[in-house]
Amino acid sequence: MKGVSSIAISQPKLRRGKPPIKLRRLITLLVCLVMALVLLPVTLLFADRVEHETEMRLEEKAMSIARTLAHTPLIVGQLQQPGSSFSMQEYVQKVSTANHVQFIVVMDMKGIRKTHPDVRMIGKAFVGGDEYTALHGHESVSVAKGTLGLSMRAFSPVFSSTGKQLGAIVVGISMQDVLRAQEGNYRLIAIAIAVGMLIGTGGAVVLARKIKNMLAGLEPPEIARLLEERSAMLQSIKEGVIAVDESGRVMLMNAEAIRLLRQAGIEDFSFSGQEITAYLSAFRLQEVLKASTPQMDEEMELGGITLLTTSVPIRVKGEIVGAIVTFRDKTEMKQLAERLTGVSLYTEALRAQAHEFMNKLHVIMGMVHLRMYDKLEHYIMDAVEHHQVEIGSITRQIKDPVMAGFVLGKLSRAREVGVNFELTPGSYLPESSQTQTIHELITILGNLFDNAVEAMESLQHKRITLSLYYEKHQEKGWLTCIMCDSGPGIPEGLVKTVFEKGFSTKGESRGMGLYLVAQSVERLQGSVELIPAEQGCCFEIAIPYMITGNDEHD
Repeated sequence: MKGVSSIAISQPKLRRGKPPIKLRRLITLLVCLVMALVLLPVTLLFADRVEHETEMRLEEKAMSIARTLAHTPLIVGQLQQPGSSFSMQEYVQKVSTANHVQFIVVMDMKGIRKTHPDVRMIGKAFVGGDEYTALHGHESVSVAKGTLGLSMRAFSPVFSSTGKQLGAIVVGISMQDVLRAQEGNYRLIAIAIAVGMLIGTGGAVVLARKIKNMLAGLEPPEIARLLEERSAMLQSIKEGVIAVDESGRVMLMNAEAIRLLRQAGIEDFSFSGQEITAYLSAFRLQEVLKASTPQMDEEMELGGITLLTTSVPIRVKGEIVGAIVTFRDKTEMKQLAERLTGVSLYTEALRAQAHEFMNKLHVIMGMVHLRMYDKLEHYIMDAVEHHQVEIGSITRQIKDPVMAGFVLGKLSRAREVGVNFELTPGSYLPESSQTQTIHELITILGNLFDNAVEAMESLQHKRITLSLYYEKHQEKGWLTCIMCDSGPGIPEGLVKTVFEKGFSTKGESRGMGLYLVAQSVERLQGSVELIPAEQGCCFEIAIPYMITGNDEHD
């Protein structure tokens, strides 16, 4: 499969002499460097723009004052008729003070000052040489040096009501004030940049910490090593694994999954990134994504083989981000189960019998201490006889050794929990020629027995009976199993739902026993029925049963 079968990431080789920079520090430094590289040209461009804008603003201010004064009747009148009773000098000084300009000078057409901050300069010619344009009827702005030093000057001509030019007005702003205004703007820019850098640095630190927390505190080399270990683990497990994203597209498939799919006749593994429903719809991962609920231990037929699958959604912070399915060949699992079934049954039987034997040893020890030798002899003989009778009865009625061990184990378990468990006298089970049938039968009877014991847990009188009947019908053998208990029974309204997966009257995370019973009966192509009873409940199971050729009923 291209790009899906495995994930192989090489771990970077680190120099031993120089430890790598920590991820959090590296992220902080990189973010700060990027901010500095971005802010530097922006600051230079912005500073140039601010300098120009400051000059333009001050020029407009000076020109606006000059234009306003050029149309003031007082000034126009005084230039037409010098020597008026109201002093133009006082008026201009008030305007100059109110607008925070260096000077306002009114001159006639000969360039003679009519007003000036220094009264000694009144009546003298204007200094600077930049008044020519204004005295010829045009506005202008210039920078020149006069009696008050270097200044920015805005000139505006003064006209009479008839359109005759009477003179000009010049408003001056000291270049030192211009430079101070620019410096003030530079300080604001510097403060803004400093604040931005502080915020950016703080954000970089928070971002680095957040990323480090998202990575569970791991450094990049550690992440690379974990990915290598994850890949090795996925490829080494004996279960097929297929992972999809939230859209159902295949993102991962391990080697065992490829082997099982090839065994099922699927050879084309070029669907990396494609929706799984287009190729492997039988896995039903789309249903898991939509329902957001896992599907555990489900059987699936694919290309002639039976797979046992478990599909679960993948959640990240409560949101479904994908799903994963694991599967194994059920045939292989059955072989392992068949090997373990007999061992586990005998182990359970030995455990229960060991517990029972210890109780009997305590009785024997007590009788020895009391020197009750005669009664001790009778007690031992009765125990041996009862044991032989029980084993003999079971082995006569049940010819299959695995089932015999199962029933003996359940007899010991029943005595341990105070339940009277009986195998009815007419019961008979010949040896089966199919180990799979015995395996399923143990699953059926084991779950029914455990359910019955649990149902009678709070009762004083507890009883379970098991009946096994074998007969031939139309050249085919059939086995009928009936297990009854003296428990509280099942309400009539729930009879149709007891075999559903997850159904239980005992709380959540239950309801698997009778569901497994129904599944096993279905696999054996048999039937299961809940029989009405006066007290408790009875289950009747009928399944096809093939026996060994030399088995004969005594």
